[in-house]
Amino acid sequence: MHADIQGFYDPNTSTVSYVVYEADGSECAIIDPVLDYNAAAGRISTDSADSIIRFVEAHGLKVQWLLETHAHADHLSASAYLKQKLGGHIGIGSAITQVQGVFRDIYNLEPEFRLDGSQFDHLFEPDEVFHIGRLHVRALHVPGHTPADMAYQLEDHSIFVGDTLFMPDVGTARCDFPGGDAQQLYHSIKRLLSLPADTRLLMCHDYPPAGREASWSTTVGEQRARNIHMNDSVPLADFVDMRTTRDATLGVPALLIPAIQVNIRAGNLPPADESGLRSLKIPLNRF
Repeated sequence: MHADIQGFYDPNTSTVSYVVYEADGSECAIIDPVLDYNAAAGRISTDSADSIIRFVEAHGLKVQWLLETHAHADHLSASAYLKQKLGGHIGIGSAITQVQGVFRDIYNLEPEFRLDGSQFDHLFEPDEVFHIGRLHVRALHVPGHTPADMAYQLEDHSIFVGDTLFMPDVGTARCDFPGGDAQQLYHSIKRLLSLPADTRLLMCHDYPPAGREASWSTTVGEQRARNIHMNDSVPLADFVDMRTTRDATLGVPALLIPAIQVNIRAGNLPPADESGLRSLKIPLNRF
């Protein structure tokens, strides 16, 4: 069954969010929505998410799912905000519990913070099949960037890919965050690239080189032929060496510190203190 797909590119975080639906008036899923964050002012706003709300309402859609490909380090999730406004169930891969365990200690989160993923409405097991209305979807576990990365495969041979692959001229995701593993990433990418050449891959980020506009749709065939980090000619050992060497040169993502502590809560902000103030922590000398 064919799906209609609308992408929303946020240039501030290089993130692509998606609305996936069968037709006007049907159920839909929202994938990787962005909550705007002004780091200098410590201020949250909802312009990016509100543009998705306007689209959903204009097409008479009913939100069934709010899907996260993983706990992002480069933007705050708007899933909790969109759930409040539109309804739906927030889903992520079941290995999010591993990510929560690591970052609870890094941020010294409140004792009440649970490590069972219960902040989310649904934890997808590897290869679990679910539905967006009448659309069949398979949740693919593609660890490497983090232990919990998922890709969501529609029956019409479209796959939403988070921080695993990027556009062919950008390459692949880093693996140096806690729980990341370059060998795992290699095998995850190999799994995606073993699919038919015309399989459509929809990226959830794009970092375009100079002279190219942002783009987020490619195919398995294009990736196998042209990905600068991972194509048919790259063996495991070379990929791991490239990824390890490259990752050692990369800086910390600008929004990692605020983003992770919100995203492991399914987009909810930390609990308020006795004065009603909600605050994010800045752990010193941990990254």
